[in-house]
Amino acid sequence: MSLKEQMPFLKDHEGVWEGYYRYYDHNGIKIDEHRSRLLCRVVNDTDYHQTNLYRWKDGKSEDRDFPAEIKDNRLVFKGPIDGWAAKVDLDEYQRTLLLYWERTNEPDLYLYEMIQVSNNGNNRARTWHWFQNGILAKRTLIDEVKLTKDWSGYDGKNPSYEDILKGV
Repeated sequence: MSLKEQMPFLKDHEGVWEGYYRYYDHNGIKIDEHRSRLLCRVVNDTDYHQTNLYRWKDGKSEDRDFPAEIKDNRLVFKGPIDGWAAKVDLDEYQRTLLLYWERTNEPDLYLYEMIQVSNNGNNRARTWHWFQNGILAKRTLIDEVKLTKDWSGYDGKNPSYEDILKGV
């Protein structure tokens, strides 16, 4: 069975997403923000691979790759993060994903993320809850717009801070 048949909710997530990440400490004070471009790929209808490009106004940048495989109706991540993503069955509209992950280099830290996709599939809102040693340490709010479902034209590109969200 193909990936899209096994996980039809991925159709709304596949493509190129651009947005803003805003980080808040446990008291609700903003501590960081940056722009992002995410390439969410379903490759050959068998594999999932996500690349996150983060760009700060001061020129700082980070690129992260997250390949995943399917196990037990979940996307399972192994590498810089270990965790999973799955649809929320209680959401009859299939607009909600729940993720759990741990960063392999930070053993006392784990995160839960909820992703909501708009009715038209062109906007997403994401929230991260960071727990350090079992205590809420910070939250991340992410607003994204989908540029295109066709990620191939963006693969291997290195956008600047100014390039991201330029046409939105």
